[in-house]
Amino acid sequence: MKKFVTAGAVAILLALGASGAARAQSITDALTAAYNHAPDLQSALLAAKASAEDIVRAKSGKLPTIGASVAGSNSWSLVGGQFTTGNQITTGVSYNQTIFDNFQTEAEIEAARAAAELSEYQIRNSEQTVLLAVVQAYMDVLSGRQLVALRQDNINFFQAQSQSSQDRLDVGEGTRIDVAQAQARLAQGQAAYRAAQSSLEVSQATFQRLVGVRPQQLNSSHNFARLIPSSLDAALAEAEVGHPAIMMSKAAIRAAQAGSDAAEAAFGPTASINGQVGSRWTNGGPTDGFSGSLGFQVTVPIYAGGAIGAGVRKANLNQIKSEVDAMSTYDQVREAVISAWAGIQAADAQIQAAQAASQAGNTVLEGTIQERDLGTSTTLDVLNSQAELTTAKESLINAQTQKVIATFSLLSAMGRLTAQDLGLPVEVKSAVNYTQSVEDVWQELRTVAE
Repeated sequence: MKKFVTAGAVAILLALGASGAARAQSITDALTAAYNHAPDLQSALLAAKASAEDIVRAKSGKLPTIGASVAGSNSWSLVGGQFTTGNQITTGVSYNQTIFDNFQTEAEIEAARAAAELSEYQIRNSEQTVLLAVVQAYMDVLSGRQLVALRQDNINFFQAQSQSSQDRLDVGEGTRIDVAQAQARLAQGQAAYRAAQSSLEVSQATFQRLVGVRPQQLNSSHNFARLIPSSLDAALAEAEVGHPAIMMSKAAIRAAQAGSDAAEAAFGPTASINGQVGSRWTNGGPTDGFSGSLGFQVTVPIYAGGAIGAGVRKANLNQIKSEVDAMSTYDQVREAVISAWAGIQAADAQIQAAQAASQAGNTVLEGTIQERDLGTSTTLDVLNSQAELTTAKESLINAQTQKVIATFSLLSAMGRLTAQDLGLPVEVKSAVNYTQSVEDVWQELRTVAE
């Protein structure tokens, strides 16, 4: 008695043979590898560190500027036939500091700190985008492999039906129409199989780009559904409090308000002090002595060609814009939460329907084959039953895939698709420590721990 192995089992065996002792690659493994690999996350981290330096630049506005200078000159003259030369070297130290600028520097420092905070939330936002893309790529590969195996089984079935139709025709029990119909379905099945293979290759390439390694043995099991709240209202409340995009909007409002304050401060007076001390040597002899000066300056803008007023108006418009953008972001986050929540409910319903259709399709196919053998059904009936069963199984694969993606989409919409919330075994990327380090602005050249 011959033993038959389905194409799905063959595909699994081949995959195991190709990967050798390769271990299973869970969703957690893929997310962890992607977090450590993703260039987008590294770019966001570097941008946040660069933004922190703007705090230092802003704080320098009211700190002293000290400089040293050395100057030399050589002179000559020809008078009355007598040629004379002279050398002179001058050294000095200068000091300049703004002691009052109508609180413009304070406003600029606040704007820089808000911008640095915004950049930190941008890291979290980029993190969510990367991790969600990984989940989508992961499920695309997994479902793609399932579809390839299913369509290979479909080809095997149509090949068997084509041969069976030809055998019946050879003994005078079938028709050429049955053979032609079976061959046509076989050609369609082969085309669908090649399409699934092509799609799988693209999905695997996307997976490798995001994760940094080729996909191995995948499965859709995970324990992150525990992070999903029990109600839509709870999910919305959590998103409104902690979503990175909303926190970015709040930081942008702070920055815009500080920018407006800085622009208005430009109308006020500015006071500064300056001083210098130095010495001079002439013709290489003893020093001519030391000299120094200390002074102050107060300036009040009277007219600047409209530049100051334009700056204030622009800052006020930017402040209003930041508030409008925040409202838009709030609406987008709320929409994303509702959409993902509905996606989970729809996927659950589709899974139940597809499971029922698949079970019924198996029964219908077996009965139709028996009826065909008894002469009460045709080969076309069998082919149609197989096509309906394949459609039901594909629907089940797609629904299960969408359920997983919708679950992670909801976590992303809530702002909880982060390495910290997921408990990934990684060092969380953050520029907070760097920002705290660079606020030591008294040292001009320094090494900051990364």
